[in-house]
Amino acid sequence: MPGEELSVKVMAKQRLDNRSLEAAMTTGVLSVQIQLGAIGSLKDKRRIVRSVIERLKSRFNVSASEISAQDSKLLAVIGIAVVANDGDFVQRQLDTIIDFIRRDGRFFVGRIEREIFHSDADLPRI
Repeated sequence: MPGEELSVKVMAKQRLDNRSLEAAMTTGVLSVQIQLGAIGSLKDKRRIVRSVIERLKSRFNVSASEISAQDSKLLAVIGIAVVANDGDFVQRQLDTIIDFIRRDGRFFVGRIEREIFHSDADLPRI
């Protein structure tokens, strides 16, 4: 019904109006290069990389994937994304993730790139 749709839009707008700017989205992105030592095959490499990715996802509730060097036995690049409404939380979470990866011990951590994106002006318009 047309009146019902309008009512839903008004309620959604009220919720947005009552929200503070702290509810804006912050996205943190890491690109972590890992160098694997004496790995005999791509299968061994993939087992280690898959293990790291699954541990990151379960422990930190992040999105993670191998994003480069998939055909190299000695190198992997893992992409990690964290999304929250608190920029300080995102920074702390990325720091904790980097420490977690460095403590793994199955590989050497090479280059790490970090980017933070803030989006407080892109709240939906209703």
